[in-house]
Amino acid sequence: MDLSKIKMVVTDMDGTLLNSQHEVSNRFFELFQALKEKNILFVAASGRQYDSMVAKLEAIKDDIIFVAENGALVKKKNHTLCSTPLEHQYIKQVLDLISPIPNAHPVLCGANTAYVNGASLAFIELLKEYYTAFSPVTDQYAVHGEIMKIAVYHDESSERNIYPQVAHLEDKLKVKVSGAHWIDISHPDAHKGHALAKLMQTYGVGSHELLVFGDYNNDLEMLELAQFSVAMENAHQNVKKTAKYHTTSNDDLGVERVLEKLLRS
Repeated sequence: MDLSKIKMVVTDMDGTLLNSQHEVSNRFFELFQALKEKNILFVAASGRQYDSMVAKLEAIKDDIIFVAENGALVKKKNHTLCSTPLEHQYIKQVLDLISPIPNAHPVLCGANTAYVNGASLAFIELLKEYYTAFSPVTDQYAVHGEIMKIAVYHDESSERNIYPQVAHLEDKLKVKVSGAHWIDISHPDAHKGHALAKLMQTYGVGSHELLVFGDYNNDLEMLELAQFSVAMENAHQNVKKTAKYHTTSNDDLGVERVLEKLLRS
């Protein structure tokens, strides 16, 4: 793997850059400074909201690009580069499909805050890991304003219990199993691949100059854009089939090991 021509590094967060304790390693921050010195752009791409991503990468937040909400929102230095909200006509339809599913928790993700059912107290505690800005509401149907995506959490498995109920929406929306417990529903262009393609065009980065890391199905489109696509050892089988290269797990510094190789090239 000759990484000598890499101009941009893109990594997913949960299950990839973050370990299983949702932490970024000190080693990564050291490696980032070396990437910066080489003028290599760094992009964090996640299903998380923007504020939650910033909280994890506070020390370098002004030096990187954030692809948040699975690509629906792209920001740099708190300036919006791209926004692809969900058309409002679909929000009621999705909520109608989700509400009968036991142990399913929909989250309406706005650009600045997320709206969650205020009655789900246990889920609200869990939500704090992924959303630093959220508002409990009594009626999600009554929420107005721009919604970037609908994220749905299931206590057991999003792929088994939620996806079959919403799969038919894929002809008009982007439906992505984004984690073991999460599924994201958004505008058809609101995905990491679409956002990354725009960034590649903006910064003049070719496929052979792009290094991408991922672990779940919401990373597939951006992995397909890169000549150097890397799946984590803990990745979903679909990701391992798509990526051209593999690394160790997120708990074994999988991203950092490849970045060290990049910096030696």
